[in-house]
Amino acid sequence: MARGTLGTGRPEMTLFGKLEQISWTLVALLCVIAGAGFAMLYSAADGNLEPWASRQIIRFAVGLGAMIVIATIDLRHWLKWAYVIYAVSIALLIAVEWIGTVGMGAQRWIDLGVIRLQPSEVAKIALVLALARYFHGLTLDDVRRPRALVAPLAVLVLPALLVLRQPDLGTAVMLLIGAGAIVFMAGVPMRYFAALGVVGIAAVPLAWQFMQEYQRERIMTFLNPESDPLGSGYHILQSKIALGSGGLFGRGFMQGTQSHLNFLPEHQTDFIFTMLAEELGLVGALGLLLLYSGLLAYGVAVALRARSQFGRLLAIGVTTTLFLYVFINVAMVTGLVPVVGVPLPLISYGGTAMMTVLVAMGLLLSVYVHRDQDIRRRPGGDEP
Repeated sequence: MARGTLGTGRPEMTLFGKLEQISWTLVALLCVIAGAGFAMLYSAADGNLEPWASRQIIRFAVGLGAMIVIATIDLRHWLKWAYVIYAVSIALLIAVEWIGTVGMGAQRWIDLGVIRLQPSEVAKIALVLALARYFHGLTLDDVRRPRALVAPLAVLVLPALLVLRQPDLGTAVMLLIGAGAIVFMAGVPMRYFAALGVVGIAAVPLAWQFMQEYQRERIMTFLNPESDPLGSGYHILQSKIALGSGGLFGRGFMQGTQSHLNFLPEHQTDFIFTMLAEELGLVGALGLLLLYSGLLAYGVAVALRARSQFGRLLAIGVTTTLFLYVFINVAMVTGLVPVVGVPLPLISYGGTAMMTVLVAMGLLLSVYVHRDQDIRRRPGGDEP
């Protein structure tokens, strides 16, 4: 392949050409969702930008710039550095064991002074990149062989175990499901998923024995929150009260009683969707979910449009990650799944989670910008 050309033989795009190719409609959609988040954080602080909204605005501005830069980077570079990024994420997860800071009963962060980095968030993107590169280098016949699954299982199990040690069950579940989506899209036969499901069900009693006490308590509370309404069931019961009190159109912006009278815990992070539903009602909540649906539909469309296997798997991987953020958080605050502490993308307060989402969207835009790039497989390697 001639230097300076795409896999299609056409000249490579200039930086200006790549910027023109970026879907600015998607960027605008992200800004609208983030704007709703700023408004909710402003409300959560009783009409003040401090301490949450102002910091979130700055983080979003920085992340938005990083997203645009990521979108212009050639897909072949992400292919080349995928395993290196994965290795760095593993090193960060191991570092948490030694120099991590403790918060809310878990050791999940590394204090860098300017920002507290949560390596498990980095691992979500790194795992997607590593699996996308691995399956890009295989033919469909290779993927159907059982031995082809040994390497991706090892790539998945290592970060999942390190995350479980923190402990962070919610992120570990996201890693497992996100990896499963990539493996499925790569063409792995359904019989392997069925076998894995049987093994998973059989391992439930053993997994229960290895769970932390608070994790068991969360599951029991999920099954019967009324059993301890002032203790372990308090969070979800207050969340349901707030959701119900919002009605169709809500109590009004900054008029929510559950959050502003401090009945609703963590209303600036995990339970911010509940606060939004109480203040803006069912209409506001469905409006936000519609915006997220637009992002997800865009991600699937980009995956279907990409010519390269790496691009397709990368797009579906980051789209699945976004879906899991939204689904788990909304299902958690409505009582459909146990409380696991997953933030709502671009709405919940938090720096690392926001950067993870914007980096993921940057990778999705990179796939879109380079959608016609045909990264061919070569024997013994993935690069063009």
